[in-house]
Order: sequence, then C-alpha cells, then structure tokens
Amino acid sequence: MRNISRYIFVLLVLSLFSSVSVARAQDAAKKTKTPSEAVLEAWNDVGNRLITMAQDWPEDKYTYKLNPDVRTFQQVLLHVAGSNYDFLNQVGGSKLGEAANDPAVDSYKTKAATVEYLKKSITDGAALIQKEGDAGILKHLDYWIGYVEHMGEHYGLLVAYYRANGQVPPESRPKK
Repeated sequence: MRNISRYIFVLLVLSLFSSVSVARAQDAAKKTKTPSEAVLEAWNDVGNRLITMAQDWPEDKYTYKLNPDVRTFQQVLLHVAGSNYDFLNQVGGSKLGEAANDPAVDSYKTKAATVEYLKKSITDGAALIQKEGDAGILKHLDYWIGYVEHMGEHYGLLVAYYRANGQVPPESRPKK
C-alpha cells in the first residue's frame, strides 16, 4: 500500500510538472515575435520616447545646447527625423519627408512643427516595417537595428539635456 501511495504521489508530481512545462512552452510560443514584429516594437518604443520628450520639453528651451559644440535640443530631434527619412527612402525606394541629415531649423520654426516632423518619421518608419514584412526586414536587418540604435543614442543624449536643466526625463518619472 505504501508503494502504491508513493507511486501515485510521484505520478501527481510528474503530472503537475509536465502541465507547468506545457503551459510555459505555450506562453513562450505566444511571446515569440517575428523579425518584423520585434523591429517594429523596438522602433516604436524608442521613437515614442523621443516623441514624448519632444512634446514635454518647453518650447522656450528648444534652442538649449549642452555646450557650444553640440546641437540644440530641436536640432537633435530634427537630426533624428531627417536621418530616419534618409534611411527609409534608401530601404523603401521612395521619397518620404525631408531626408537631410540635419534639416534646417528655419523649416521647422515651432515646437509643434518639429514634433509633427519627428512623429511622421516614426509613423512612416513603422508603416514601412509593416509593409516590408519579415523578408524585407531580414534583407536590411543590420540597418534597421542600426537606426533603432541611432534613435536610442540620441534619446540618451536628450536625457542629458533634461538632467543638465534639473529636470527629470518623462521615462524616469514615477508612474501614476
């Protein structure tokens, strides 16, 4: 009798572990992203952080520089958007946005114009990722990763602009 109880106990434990393993495997399968989904998620994540900063930063500080040898806050945003368009035009084979590496501030005189240009570059990039699908993304994967990283580097730079002005970047603020 004792051996039967032990046997039943072992079967129950094994059954429990196999159920948990199957559930974990199913969760992992659900969470696995395709290449285009992963790139889209990263593109939108960094892009939306930049958009939030562009909207949050006071317009009267859009001309702020960390030192005389670097871009203003606005110029960083315009640089990101312009570089995005340069890349998107190369990959997509079409003409989108102003693809200058450093678009002229005179073309985007207001905070609203700068924010809109940045937003559009992020939206157009997301649309191209979806249009290209996995095959297109894999064809240019190094470039997509590079441009997501490029946006991330400038996001980090703008964090320094916040800190130098005694401000907390939106992403570092307590969540409500």
